[in-house]
Amino acid sequence: MKKILLILIPLLVFTRCESILEDINVNPNEPTEAPADLLLIGAELANVTVQVSHLQRISGMWTGQYSGKLLLYKSLNEYNISTEETNSTWSYIYQGIVKQCRLMQVELSEFPIYVGISKILEAHAVGTAAEIFGDIPYSQAADAEEKIEDPVFDSQTAVFAALQTLLDGAIADLNSIPGNPSISNEIFHSGNKTKWIQTAYTLKARFYMDTKEYANAYTAAQSGIASNANSMKFKPAGTSANGNTNLLNVFVGERNDYMSTTGTYLSTLIAAGAGSRNNAKTNEQARSKYYTIIGNAPSSELGVAKATAPMPLVTYEENLLILAEAGARTVNLATGLGHLNTLRAHLNSGAAFTKVAPSDVTQYTAYVATDFDAGGIENADNIAPIRAFLREVIEERYVSLYGTFIPFNDARRVRKSDSDLSVPFPINSATFTQYPERFPYAQDELNANSNAPSPEPGIFAVTAVNK
Repeated sequence: MKKILLILIPLLVFTRCESILEDINVNPNEPTEAPADLLLIGAELANVTVQVSHLQRISGMWTGQYSGKLLLYKSLNEYNISTEETNSTWSYIYQGIVKQCRLMQVELSEFPIYVGISKILEAHAVGTAAEIFGDIPYSQAADAEEKIEDPVFDSQTAVFAALQTLLDGAIADLNSIPGNPSISNEIFHSGNKTKWIQTAYTLKARFYMDTKEYANAYTAAQSGIASNANSMKFKPAGTSANGNTNLLNVFVGERNDYMSTTGTYLSTLIAAGAGSRNNAKTNEQARSKYYTIIGNAPSSELGVAKATAPMPLVTYEENLLILAEAGARTVNLATGLGHLNTLRAHLNSGAAFTKVAPSDVTQYTAYVATDFDAGGIENADNIAPIRAFLREVIEERYVSLYGTFIPFNDARRVRKSDSDLSVPFPINSATFTQYPERFPYAQDELNANSNAPSPEPGIFAVTAVNK
């Protein structure tokens, strides 16, 4: 097998830990040379940084889930963002993930487990880029022979279409493998092809939701992540000595008091009292405590920012909520309700998150269709029950998919076409009268690529799928 070029780039706030590299599994479906394993792990860790680090925190501030309190984060909270803020994430996407995944697809072509996983990682990262930036380089990006210095910016819709094809290819690659081989040091699913195939289908459904192809989303999600155990999460050991720690916890340690959940729209929504979504069938006390970020010291964090707290990337909860929304939109309310109640049973089981204290209350009793009649849940204004149900589902996506880019994506997706379903978090700054619609392109790309848009469109420019 050819030697593979391993491009090492700093992974911001964490590095590969020794335990990840122990006991490299050897079997006929895997290459035996360590560089392949290092290449895969490097791309996976770069993807963690893309999905649950700096830009995700900004998207959370822009959707009322976090609040920037001090210096840079206060400014970012108020929509004052420079093009330099996206440089690192842009580099991780194109150099740390796309380029490395393309190398695996070429140099490890005889090992479909690596090829399939690499295509899913590429789709995840590039899909996130298309979601948050809009038009991006893709068809000419990360050219393996480095002949294209200035790749064109493809349309957002063209990128999403290309990713559907890429994911179909990944699924075919993985289905071609006999049995269910493993890669013991692969950090998400240990190379389990069933879990990776389900992840690919949930990503397909996610991107169909982005493009409002709801029937396709419903079909894809039916083959998506089918259990909590199959969710794709970064599960840190919490050992800061080697960097294998929850990134929110690391952030609190490095920038204490910069960001918290105090006073946010989400914190009010799931706490007891005025403005709460609690009702006779729902008690969010346990989740409210779990979602709290104090922000002043890593040791004080007991919920989502605890050193060992898992960080969601592509999850069972997301797949169920795609089924609930897309099912209601394209089949009927009863279909969507069945999927929502499956999620509520999952939340009620205690498996969705770890309680801060054993005595914390969870209550998610099954809903019935009449709960959404005039005057009922999400229906104070007497709209059609199906619309009230969709409000509830989109609000549940806002809550359950906390810690990902999805609440930011959903806010922009429904704002134009379904404004009556929008989660009404406030605008953060008196200076502006509209919500951000995208992130600015990286300054490094603007400087280096003659095909980059000029002038840079700005954060209030609506992307193609959200017009």
